[in-house]
Amino acid sequence: MAGAGLRIGVVGGSVAGCAMAIAGVRAGAEVTVYERSHGALEDRGFGIVVPPPLHAELVTAGYVDSAMPTAPVPSRVWLTREPGQRSARELARQKAAVTPCHWGLLWRTLRANAQGATYHRGRPVTEVLRHPAGGAVIRTAESAQRYDIVVGADGPRSVTRAALAPQVRPVPAGYLVWRGTLPLDRLTAHRRELELVRTAWITLGFRGGHGVFYRIPGAVEESGLLAYAIYGPPPPPSWSAGREEYVRRIAEEHFPAGWAEIVGRGAHTSLTCHDVADFHVPRVAEPPFLLAGDAASITRPHTASGATKALQDALCLERALRASSSAAEALSRYADERSDEGARLVALGRRLGHAMVERTPDWAAMGPAEIAEWSRATLDGAGSYLYGSVQRQ
Repeated sequence: MAGAGLRIGVVGGSVAGCAMAIAGVRAGAEVTVYERSHGALEDRGFGIVVPPPLHAELVTAGYVDSAMPTAPVPSRVWLTREPGQRSARELARQKAAVTPCHWGLLWRTLRANAQGATYHRGRPVTEVLRHPAGGAVIRTAESAQRYDIVVGADGPRSVTRAALAPQVRPVPAGYLVWRGTLPLDRLTAHRRELELVRTAWITLGFRGGHGVFYRIPGAVEESGLLAYAIYGPPPPPSWSAGREEYVRRIAEEHFPAGWAEIVGRGAHTSLTCHDVADFHVPRVAEPPFLLAGDAASITRPHTASGATKALQDALCLERALRASSSAAEALSRYADERSDEGARLVALGRRLGHAMVERTPDWAAMGPAEIAEWSRATLDGAGSYLYGSVQRQ
């Protein structure tokens, strides 16, 4: 087993970094994690979703505790606003089970289960470089340490990726995503919307974009949170308020009344906006470097694969370390499996972005049959846990 006795340095202590640390420890390696932030990360309050089978695998393998709160739902509901009205119309229902989580709670349980690793908080990495005698060196302001493998789990602006694939840069999509969360106990006036998100996750289509709504456990709020991601064009040059505020304009112009009130006048616990972009590294490992999570590839968020991919990266690393006789063989196995997956997800995200933002269909003219056909055409043979069978109404 290649992992036994190896020294692994992990750059980045977020979800990807903690998961990779668990993988290394479970395979018998000595693992050190370098996290740039001084504070805890669990206050990052946005929602994520993972496929239910992956969640079960992570619990069985000991990466995630079974007691970690989640909010699983079995179905996806497609909505739009009735033309000329403010009411909602249901277009279709799909069997598309997801397990929504709170990002901070996921990080907290991964961090707790990475106790076998040394975790340096407030230790930004300034450089990683190959060592002439083999392995690599991680440099910080305090030290320079040599490792057999350096894992880059340090996100889109990865220092590690700069050493492995300096030519790779994010490619802007040309539109934005707004992410927000609201306490469910503040939304009691929206009974119909709350009933819906207790049993399904919602896709709300409009001309020029769409919104996704789902329930997640709260880090503090016992009632939980309503999380959303809304995709659309950037504000016009004449817009004088902040970019975060523009989502309220989108909701007012395009959403059914209940959903517009939630976004436009709801008491948010978090709200942010960022440009959508993507990239992937052609080969995500080359001894002694390995990339994981957002350091290896970023897909447009329509695929809901950010945390999922990072967790799958970790499971793959553990398998590769256990099945290989050397660090180089393990990294080759990892690269063979994860490089193609990153490229596949980026391609899928671009197709989804084109179909759901850049060239949206006439949502109001669609029903179950049209949603089913649109889904098949958009996926173009690719698999996605977000798209299941359309149920008859």
